[in-house]
Amino acid sequence: MPNIIYQTLTMIAAILAMPTHRTFLRDRYFPTAPADIFPTDEVLIDYKDGSKKIAPVVAPRKGGITVLRDGYTTKRFAPPLVAPQRPLTIDDLNKRGFGENLYTQVTPQQREASVLGQDLSELGIMIDGREEYMAAQAMTNNGYVLKQYVDDYGGAYEEFELMFYDGANNPAKYTPSAKWDSSSSYDIYSDIAAMVRLLTSRGLPAVDLVVDPATAQVIINNTSIQKLLDNRRINIGDITPIELPDGASRIAVLNIEGRNINLISYDETYEDESGNDAAFIGYGKAILTAPGAGRTLYGAVTQLEQADGSFHTYAASRVPKYTADAESEVRKIKLSAKPLLVPNNKAPWICADVLTTV
Repeated sequence: MPNIIYQTLTMIAAILAMPTHRTFLRDRYFPTAPADIFPTDEVLIDYKDGSKKIAPVVAPRKGGITVLRDGYTTKRFAPPLVAPQRPLTIDDLNKRGFGENLYTQVTPQQREASVLGQDLSELGIMIDGREEYMAAQAMTNNGYVLKQYVDDYGGAYEEFELMFYDGANNPAKYTPSAKWDSSSSYDIYSDIAAMVRLLTSRGLPAVDLVVDPATAQVIINNTSIQKLLDNRRINIGDITPIELPDGASRIAVLNIEGRNINLISYDETYEDESGNDAAFIGYGKAILTAPGAGRTLYGAVTQLEQADGSFHTYAASRVPKYTADAESEVRKIKLSAKPLLVPNNKAPWICADVLTTV
């Protein structure tokens, strides 16, 4: 029987208590409710069009007018499996841990729990990064394509593709008449207003304009925007930087045709498969949406437990697995998740490429 610290339920409880990392997009725009964690391998995706219907006026003694319910789309998907793992050998336990005193008296047995906690935290951060990537791709492309590796990382893979629209035309795309950096006096306001109307005309909220730092700088330096901000008679907006979690900053609030739009600059990056630093929000991207526009679903993870030799299914956002190979004297920790980030309505975000390609 393994040490209690390696029992799956014990490790799940520990993981849930750990802080997340690099998850501004996921947490703000794709929150998870208890009902979004499924006890099955597959999840159900429900989304529908926004509505602006108003109630009918009824003549006296008429009774009522029947109003049909809006239809919605339901699809069943098996979420992709995200499962980083890490081995643990006696050599790892004999080494001085990160931050330990040079002449530490910590024994390998005492160090084991510390190493386990660190491994679970780092593997969890990796999964957080993958979910943040999925959130960014969903908002940028109205869907995402993931590589499902069948061998080592960087080797052979199969593609997992999920798009939230049918056909070739993406309804969540907006094309400005010119790039926003083509002229310092270009009418950026009108483009943002047009993007707002694409959402509000369908009964969907428009609250945040999420951009990369280069786009944020172009907006702030735009003379037409500055003139509006300098108008003392009409409150068009203000520039009051507010730092948000994980690399996000609200640098201004723009009053777009009576709606206050948060201008959020997001500069968080990740290491791509080539080992290069890449931005979650690509250069020249402007995404208009609202908090809670989508949600993060999780499918259940079924795994064979070494403790009893039986299959167990866990409905959780993170599922750890412990295995030990006595012959090779290696313990292995794997952390699995089956996330699927989806919109609540059809095209609840509008994305535009607004800067000249570098």
